[in-house]
Amino acid sequence: MELDFERCYRAVDSRDARFDGWFVTAVTSTHIYCRPSCPAITPKRQNVRFYPSAAAAQRNGFRACRRCRPDAAPGSPQWDVRADAVGRAMRLIGDGVVDREGVPGLARRLGYTQRHLHRMLAAELGAGPLALARAQRAQTARILVETTDLSLAEIAFAAGFGSVRQFNDTVREVYAVAPSDLRAAAKIKPDAGGPRGAGTIAVRLAYRPPLHADALLAFFGSRTVPGVDEVVDGAYHRTLRLPHGAGEAALVPRDGYVAATLKLTDVRDLAPAVARCRRLFDLDADPVAVDGTLAEDPALAPLVAKEPGIRVPRAVDGFEIALRAIVGQQISVAGACRVLAKLVAGAGGPGLPDAAAVLAAPDDAFAMPAARRRTIRDLAAAVAAGSIDLDGGTDRVEVERALVAIGGIGPWTAGYVALRALGDPDVFLPTDLGVRRGAQALGLPSDPTRLDRHAARWRPWRSYAVLRLWRAG
Repeated sequence: MELDFERCYRAVDSRDARFDGWFVTAVTSTHIYCRPSCPAITPKRQNVRFYPSAAAAQRNGFRACRRCRPDAAPGSPQWDVRADAVGRAMRLIGDGVVDREGVPGLARRLGYTQRHLHRMLAAELGAGPLALARAQRAQTARILVETTDLSLAEIAFAAGFGSVRQFNDTVREVYAVAPSDLRAAAKIKPDAGGPRGAGTIAVRLAYRPPLHADALLAFFGSRTVPGVDEVVDGAYHRTLRLPHGAGEAALVPRDGYVAATLKLTDVRDLAPAVARCRRLFDLDADPVAVDGTLAEDPALAPLVAKEPGIRVPRAVDGFEIALRAIVGQQISVAGACRVLAKLVAGAGGPGLPDAAAVLAAPDDAFAMPAARRRTIRDLAAAVAAGSIDLDGGTDRVEVERALVAIGGIGPWTAGYVALRALGDPDVFLPTDLGVRRGAQALGLPSDPTRLDRHAARWRPWRSYAVLRLWRAG
């Protein structure tokens, strides 16, 4: 990835937090790398190197700043936006696929050879998949060291390291101190550290401001399903289905971060739990870029000025969103929640059933027409067989094509799944009743064809325009 030196240096000199996660600043005189907004004295130009990832900086012999915590910065927004192989790879690495399946598993999911995958990632990020996963393991280890009472040996394996020695060497290399020193120096505040223990971990999830937290909580709050999720006192609580077991998350928006309390059956699921919670609240987005594009339209400009930082409420589980979308066809949101609650109870809950549970559930668990039940079962069979993958690392175009090939799934349902489950930032739903009502309220054409043509000016952020039209309606 080409990084313009002058632009990057200006961001560092002004401590511009908007660039956190886009690149890291490495200082040759101290051998430390920082986020652009680090409060330390701006280094001299001749001592500065810029890298597109923490892994690239580590690969070149730099260690992480313990003051600005560059590993805790928001992720680069391009990995959510991009639908190419590198963007998909970064989403899968963030979800812990390399730790669980190795580089061969990652390459297999993406449909490339390991060598070609390494070449693509190294060209874009200055590091291959192993180095990128290693950087993530170091961050996971630091969180566990500083926020739990697990032994260091337990943390080593929970973070994905193959041995305690590898864990010790990596932490020393990345943070320039031993794991025991990190633990001794940890100062946990009540809202940042929370309960300590093997199963409960509290972390801060950084984001780029502004964040319209009330809009997120209102969206989730109007769609809660008993046994799955709820909004209580400004906190969103929900169940999680993770690679090594069940979990729960409580997310509370704060000034500059979201306080997340995670209850995990297995601490090896920390990295995927964090990645999925970040995805759920769309925390890696660049709201300034999104709002800037939408505000160019006079119809949307007042909404953007009134409510900056609207995010797309995304997902922790792609199949869950598909299930919600199919159940919600042609009925109200409240009615869909009641049907889903019966399905949770009938399928054994808590949490919405996964594909295997849907296939095993009795017909009387589905309080819906037989045709819709068949659609859900057909989708579940395709997901269980692996012919449809609803995770964020899949090819979005191929998934949408596979979805509409299933009887009972049309363009609206496939688009809704792409918007929320696949993280596509440029989905538009011109036939959606809420979108058309919002357009009419703003003086825009409500006819789907004309509205779709008008929406072309909102590219590549039409998903965010959908959220604003829903709120306007």
